[in-house]
Amino acid sequence: MNLRGAYWGVFVGAIIFLIAAGDARGQTNVLAGVKDLHATDFTSEQYFEAPNEQLVKLRLSGASAEPLPGGLLEVKQLKIENFNTNRTLRAVVRAPQCTFAPLDGVASSAGHLELQSGDGKFRVEGDGFLWQQNESSLVISNRVRTVIEMPK
Repeated sequence: MNLRGAYWGVFVGAIIFLIAAGDARGQTNVLAGVKDLHATDFTSEQYFEAPNEQLVKLRLSGASAEPLPGGLLEVKQLKIENFNTNRTLRAVVRAPQCTFAPLDGVASSAGHLELQSGDGKFRVEGDGFLWQQNESSLVISNRVRTVIEMPK
């Protein structure tokens, strides 16, 4: 699975975490509980399928996640790490803020986004992004900059 297609699994994991936390607060209506929930310094992990089910495939973390009207979530200091089965970092994505629509599988922000390969030799950054799970697409819309380090 490529990094873009794998985002959905991590976001779903974060949503499951938020819904479970809402249930733990004794809410009878799960969505009502999620509306009032605010998570700080959270991490959600997705694991590889067997035989590597003990290894982390993706780790999504953020400084905070907060529900917005319309079933959206605002995530601050988003960080998504993607790992190989040998536990090396494949890529990391960082964004100061993003809005996520879990039912539509869409994440977006007018803010900055950085994607970097695990070895640091490939970086893409820009302002404004839209990620659509159903299309497996990531669009960075403004001031896009790509850096590729060539071996010396």
